[in-house]
Amino acid sequence: MLMVLQTTADPDWLAAARSWLAARPALETAAGIVALLAVAWLANFVARRYLVRLVERLTAKSAIDWDNVVAHHGVFRRLAHLIPLAIVYYGIDLVPNVSPGVTNTIENIAMVLMVWTLMRSADGLLNAVGQIYDGLAIAKDRPIRGFLQLFKIFMYVLGAILIVAIAIGQSPLVLLGGFGAMTAVLMLVFKDTILSVVASIQIASNDMIRIGDWVEMPKYGADGDVVEIALHTVKIQNWDKTVTTIPTHAFSSDWFRNWRYMSEAGGRRIRRDLYVDQSTIRFLERAEIEALKRFDLLREYLSEKETSLSDANRPAQEAGEDPVNERRLTNVGTFRAYVFNYLQAHPDIRKDMTLLVRQREPTPDGLPIQIYCFTATTKWAEYEGIQSDIFDHMLAIVPEFGLRVFQHPSGQDLRGIRLAGGTGASRPASDMDASGGG
Repeated sequence: MLMVLQTTADPDWLAAARSWLAARPALETAAGIVALLAVAWLANFVARRYLVRLVERLTAKSAIDWDNVVAHHGVFRRLAHLIPLAIVYYGIDLVPNVSPGVTNTIENIAMVLMVWTLMRSADGLLNAVGQIYDGLAIAKDRPIRGFLQLFKIFMYVLGAILIVAIAIGQSPLVLLGGFGAMTAVLMLVFKDTILSVVASIQIASNDMIRIGDWVEMPKYGADGDVVEIALHTVKIQNWDKTVTTIPTHAFSSDWFRNWRYMSEAGGRRIRRDLYVDQSTIRFLERAEIEALKRFDLLREYLSEKETSLSDANRPAQEAGEDPVNERRLTNVGTFRAYVFNYLQAHPDIRKDMTLLVRQREPTPDGLPIQIYCFTATTKWAEYEGIQSDIFDHMLAIVPEFGLRVFQHPSGQDLRGIRLAGGTGASRPASDMDASGGG
């Protein structure tokens, strides 16, 4: 370093300083190292303070967007670290009186840091590529996130091999040859760890689970909140306050349900069937229609239906056809309309989410009338209260439509039949209806 500074135009004090340092080798080496580190620090300061800012300003003013994404992921800031590392790598040879062993060690450390910097820069670049691709329309049908993650794994594995090769002063090809022979042993000994590492990367990158998520995993009997996410295990506190411990890799290979997105959506689904006795389904008579108009929720519906049915039936009536050929209202259809309007008017039901009252395929247990809607809260206790109130009302209002909810005969029903038969009296039909027998 001091030999480079020698010139014929050196002032006397500089020549005297060189002579003084030359007589003290240790001090001359220390001065050279300090000078090298100072130059490296100054280069790092200039690169990050001015060069990186200049590049980021140019990208911000450019007409394209992808360079802004690259800058946002810190690619340019990470690449700036290469400048001081390169100065140390190439400048250590200029420091006087440094032994070859120390020089080689410092060069190896600088090279390892440069490889690590390149790996981190490539990682940021891949993240930027993923974000840019996700903004394209094709990303919904052909996602590449998995391929980017796999590429990162290979990149870090190869980078680790290169770093180890530099540290021990061997060719990477030698390590690759030995690594191939040890693969079987490593897979056997560290199988669970390798699976857990890969699963942890997938969980983190895909945001599959978080602390506090409500997770349901029937295979392991888990249904509760995630309380801990470790490398090898995930702990779930079930609703009965027990704790289930599940291998981390199971979340990337087995089926599970995460209810977090339901909570974030702000609505929890109600999907429950009300079974109607099919023997009670019939057409409504005119007097029954007029009686049902006393319901505020049905008045508009019935008026519109009467108008539309009158228009549809007029040709048949004018032709003198049998009334059986006319369209008529049914009690079960009117009941469905009432339930739908009831849910539309309910303050705790989301109107911006799916709301259905539908008839499903008849079963031996009756005709299922399914209510499908979402509550305006996701809290468990409040959700169950809203759902129970709705079905309390539905069960109580069913007889107003001449319908009956189906249920299997109970022992009390059969006992009543036996008593009626034993006394020789027949049981009134009204008693059978009141018993709720199907």
